[in-house]
Amino acid sequence: MSTLAEKKCAPCEGGVPALDRNAAQVLMQQLEPRWKLADDTRRLKAEFSFRNYSRTLAFVNAAAYVAVQEDHHPDISFGYDYCTISWWTHAVDGLSENDFICAARVDRLADGK
Repeated sequence: MSTLAEKKCAPCEGGVPALDRNAAQVLMQQLEPRWKLADDTRRLKAEFSFRNYSRTLAFVNAAAYVAVQEDHHPDISFGYDYCTISWWTHAVDGLSENDFICAARVDRLADGK
């Protein structure tokens, strides 16, 4: 079995249900504790802290690169020494495995792996 970070996002055009709370909680176990279920389990959200703006911006650009490579795009907000990332699958108006794959890849960036 591959880890989430080793998987690729599958195209999602809708027509399938979003993950329910139980399925989301099972996948949460494969992510760093920084990730939280938000908006009644419709989003996956994490906050990151950095030493300065340069490190924050480098992380944001690396996370954006992950999003472009997977064609799965989060909301990202950031300031001088922080970044917040929120994943969800627009086509299902909730969470899909794609959100957890991308979160796991961002975890690797944050942990320097």
